[in-house]
Amino acid sequence: MSATGIHPAPHDVLVTSRPLDEYCALFGLTRARLAALPGPLLDCPGGAAGLAAEARELGCRVIAADPAYALPLPVVADRARAARAAMAAAMAARPHLYPPPHPHRPERYLRSWDRARRLFAADLAAHPQQYVAATLPRLPFADGTFALTLSGHLLFAYPELFGPESQLAALAELVRVTSPDGEVLVQPLCDGHGRRCGHLDPLRYALGERRIASEVRRCASAEDGRARRVLVLRTADRRRRAGARQSTVAGRSLCNGQ
Repeated sequence: MSATGIHPAPHDVLVTSRPLDEYCALFGLTRARLAALPGPLLDCPGGAAGLAAEARELGCRVIAADPAYALPLPVVADRARAARAAMAAAMAARPHLYPPPHPHRPERYLRSWDRARRLFAADLAAHPQQYVAATLPRLPFADGTFALTLSGHLLFAYPELFGPESQLAALAELVRVTSPDGEVLVQPLCDGHGRRCGHLDPLRYALGERRIASEVRRCASAEDGRARRVLVLRTADRRRRAGARQSTVAGRSLCNGQ
């Protein structure tokens, strides 16, 4: 991870092509929640996903950020196809990490990636301004730009590339560009072999010192019934404002004799 700006993504990081439904399953989201967002959504890293194209149909604007977007589209597409092959190999080698329905129909699952990759290529050509070549931990967005920020399969998935300090800087940056009333959702909290992050508690403590509140939320997927652990981040000031509003409402209730 570079702290100096934009550069092509490390070739060890897969450029995946996940569709909208998979995003919802991974992060515990629904289409209704996405449609109701009061502002844009940030997908970082966006890879070759179909999220921006599919969410637009819901009325949700998505900005995808990824260092791979500094590369020509054919190169990004080639890397996305290579990621599909790598996923197929991983599913065959480690089926315990991909419970039903995936192990029983891997080709059907991966065909959803093929569709998402085609949507991505068409959407990038039609709406290039919504795909920003950028590298964590420095994003070219103003404070509080996004109503919701998603970061999947990066910061904890590649511990050999992103150590604790890089993770801390990247997570703080994702919170910076997210509205104080919004959330940052990060998933998974393990590497590609299913090994959980061993320093998550110290990392959360360090985030707290930066006035960033965190929780690990368990989200059940309607697709496979799995409970996934999602790291949820928000500015600590949000909790104080919510408490102040509750106190005000309670005070008004007492004043009104309720």
